[in-house]
Amino acid sequence: MSANARAPLAHHFDSFDQQRESASLGMWTFLLTEMMFFGGLFIAYIVYRWSYPEVFIAGSRSLDIVLGTVNTGILIFSSLTMALAVRSAQLSRSRTTVFFLLATIVLGAAFLGIKTVEYHDKFVHHHLPGQPGFHLAGAPDQAHAQMFFVLYFAMTGLHALHMIIGAGLLGVMTVMAARGRFSADNHNAIECTGLYWHFVDIVWIFLFPLLYLVGRHG
Repeated sequence: MSANARAPLAHHFDSFDQQRESASLGMWTFLLTEMMFFGGLFIAYIVYRWSYPEVFIAGSRSLDIVLGTVNTGILIFSSLTMALAVRSAQLSRSRTTVFFLLATIVLGAAFLGIKTVEYHDKFVHHHLPGQPGFHLAGAPDQAHAQMFFVLYFAMTGLHALHMIIGAGLLGVMTVMAARGRFSADNHNAIECTGLYWHFVDIVWIFLFPLLYLVGRHG
């Protein structure tokens, strides 16, 4: 094991296992606060959808289910490559770790690219809240139709921001992996980054059916 691959044991920890578990606990605590943040948006969406079902059904029908499905598949596959990157880091396989990290970054970029296409489509069809000429076909109440898109852009935009942050973290992990910084004793950073990435993927797994599928054929 190289000197770079061995993590320095902080003075307040008795072992590397304890240090690793503390790092994981810290990340889980952070993710819990993120769950609460997204949870508020989910609750707001559910309340409005229950109050104005016809409007929100029309909103769901306006979304591109094909692009949404493709993006879902991309994120599921990116979770696999992220898990393989973490496993490779644990086994001190630097080149393999770099490969899977880069693959995860590429998949994340593909997701964001498709989401950009969707956003552009909303602009072209005058579906941006407050946009002059806003009109949602099939919606009996255009004011609350705008609320659908307020929540749509808030939820997917916040998710996309988390994706961008995650891609930046993956870039840092790639540099570290290329320098041989990870091993069985030193993989806290990439493991915590993996937890973050999986969380972002799980959020989308809830967003996709809520926005694109629920009540679509109602």
